[in-house]
Amino acid sequence: MIEKSKQLFERAQQSIPGGVNSPVRAFKSVGGTPLFIKRAKGAYLYDADDNQYIDYIASWGPMILGHAYEPVVKAIQERAAFSTSYGAPTELEVETAELIKSMVPNVDLIRMVSSGTEACMSALRLARGYTGRNKFIKFVGCYHGHADAFLVKAGSGMATFNIQTVPGVTSGVSNDTLTCAYNDLDAVKQLARQYKGEIAAIITEPIVGNMGCILPAPGFLEGLRTICDEEGIVFIFDEVMTGFRLGAGGAQEKLRINADLVTYGKVIGGGMPVGAFGGKKEIMQHIAPLGSVYQAGTLSGNPIAMIAGYTLLNELKNNPTIYEELETKTKYLGEGIEQVLQKHSVKYRINRFGSMISVHFADHDIVDFDSASKANIALFNKLFHHLLDRGIYLPPSAYESWFLNNALSYADLDKTIAAFDSFDQY
Repeated sequence: MIEKSKQLFERAQQSIPGGVNSPVRAFKSVGGTPLFIKRAKGAYLYDADDNQYIDYIASWGPMILGHAYEPVVKAIQERAAFSTSYGAPTELEVETAELIKSMVPNVDLIRMVSSGTEACMSALRLARGYTGRNKFIKFVGCYHGHADAFLVKAGSGMATFNIQTVPGVTSGVSNDTLTCAYNDLDAVKQLARQYKGEIAAIITEPIVGNMGCILPAPGFLEGLRTICDEEGIVFIFDEVMTGFRLGAGGAQEKLRINADLVTYGKVIGGGMPVGAFGGKKEIMQHIAPLGSVYQAGTLSGNPIAMIAGYTLLNELKNNPTIYEELETKTKYLGEGIEQVLQKHSVKYRINRFGSMISVHFADHDIVDFDSASKANIALFNKLFHHLLDRGIYLPPSAYESWFLNNALSYADLDKTIAAFDSFDQY
């Protein structure tokens, strides 16, 4: 029973647009009433009615070691006693920046912000200021936050609500946003020729998490790197999802591709609202106060957010086997689901990388937004509720990657696989 969640949702809609503070939480895509969460611990969420759920969202990525991870909670409690904000520099900001630089290749300077959206928005502004150009290339279905420039063909959240154009985003902004299908290198080459000398940046999710989990085709990212080098374009990796999740050095390390600028969020804050952007000194020194590209934030480097992120990142750096354990669990889950779907003669594709995974009901490969949107979304929605009724909490959209956390036990994974097997509407 979810009576309290139903009551809270009705109440919320009287004060909050749609009853939620981020659209995908409304369950509009999958239908039904969203769960209102009261608490979480380890691999489990507990709703307002005290129902327990195995969590495959992990707060959309950051809870990589599980909810209420004790060292992080303790560090937050101790730091909060000194005040929750200063609006002035702290030693902790320096220590966090130094820790990130020690973990991530190719980052000389890093600027803290308060969200992944802010990080991507600032990185694009910096690329434009550095190059003196206005246009940039993004990929259909990749989501880089809700800044105006990124809401052109932006994937997950917008796809979930079937929003193709966004009121409030001007035609001028849209005209500077060039789009290609993910994994279509030839289309990027064509745009680079067509707009030669006008493109400031190419931004991409190196492993996509906003149309399901989608991997780059062999040579795709390498090809983008070459185009950027040849045309003087700033190459931006949006590692808001992948940073510190795929490995201590993120996608740059795992895929052995160096970007010029990298954006972070999610894991970097240990569950607190934190983002960051960083990269080569040659580019980063154009940010104020060193340069004239302005970016600021009252809560940037907030001490509570910094101590949460620092504590979690330190744990990940000092225990690299965590990533092996997560990848092994993700493989176990993926192979278990695959056996079930084969048994039931279901058309499917499972994409996974590290601790990110998605299941698509399709008989074609899922390599971009178009192929993801042609999967059987209705079947996913039915399965979502079947699993939810059995205490398994997936992202409430077929266009989102699942994120495993290392508090998940093999018993949790087995329960999930068994729930897939018990679904009778394939």
